[in-house]
Amino acid sequence: MIIQTGMRTDIPAFYSQWLANRIREGFVMVRNPYNPKQVTRYSLSPDVVDLIAFCTKNPAPMLPYMDLLKPYGQYWFVSITPYGAELEPNVPDQRKVMEGFKELSGIVGIDSIGWRYDPIVTDDVHTVRWHIAEFERMANTLAGYTRTCVISFIDIYKKVERNLPNVKEVSQSERIAIGKEFVRIADTCGMVIKPCAEGRELEKYGADCSGCMSVRTLEQALHHSLDISQRQRNQRNGQCTCLLGTDIGAYDTCGHLCKYCYANANPSFVIDNMKKHDPASPFLVGNAMPDDVVHEAKQKSWIDRQMHLEL
Repeated sequence: MIIQTGMRTDIPAFYSQWLANRIREGFVMVRNPYNPKQVTRYSLSPDVVDLIAFCTKNPAPMLPYMDLLKPYGQYWFVSITPYGAELEPNVPDQRKVMEGFKELSGIVGIDSIGWRYDPIVTDDVHTVRWHIAEFERMANTLAGYTRTCVISFIDIYKKVERNLPNVKEVSQSERIAIGKEFVRIADTCGMVIKPCAEGRELEKYGADCSGCMSVRTLEQALHHSLDISQRQRNQRNGQCTCLLGTDIGAYDTCGHLCKYCYANANPSFVIDNMKKHDPASPFLVGNAMPDDVVHEAKQKSWIDRQMHLEL
């Protein structure tokens, strides 16, 4: 099975010690975000966890714990964008994050790491021309350290509207102009552009629209085939073909406080939850409660031991 750490928060950036403790103890407790009394206990044994997936804006705090991750397959998405504090108040300087990306790539290998340039926001400052120039500069820096760059255009959820009231959708003409140039630049840097949940609009310009964390992506990272049933293929909005896995994070816990984030409803909630975090707890936020209803997850390995990918 796949353990996902990055759909609800940024565990490597803010909770790396907690994750290291969970791996050492061999299990994690996860509250249902829609019914907090329901708790699932997941084993973190490598016998059942084939791969741990990460999505982070800052991998550096996790680097001291990489030896603990050696028994697992890994796939890392590192989001690096050129925005400043006006959109990403607490994200480290992009140059530092790119250095962390390079170091991480050297540890896990080029098949186990991808760059995310998303979400793409356009306005009077962040124009199409600005994005193309910034992307080219960053792609040249990361050339040779990944084969994949995932892009997406901002989705305007209600949470995003509250935190970024002047946000607007990226027009089709802007999407095409950005997408075409990104595909061209990425190709010169040995990368493929993969749009995330954007349909097939950019496919005719050379983008790979098969999914950013697809089964194939994870099989390449593992160098093994996966036996995945249709039920296990998590899809969003009918456009996502990714295998998202079981997320062990929690909403309203990411301290980056990016204005465009769908996972944080309010900065005050994040501050309160981060105060409740205990690195020794099996829960990301707080600890066990008297009325918790706990059940053990049914887990098994999805690796097809009879087939080995020759890549």
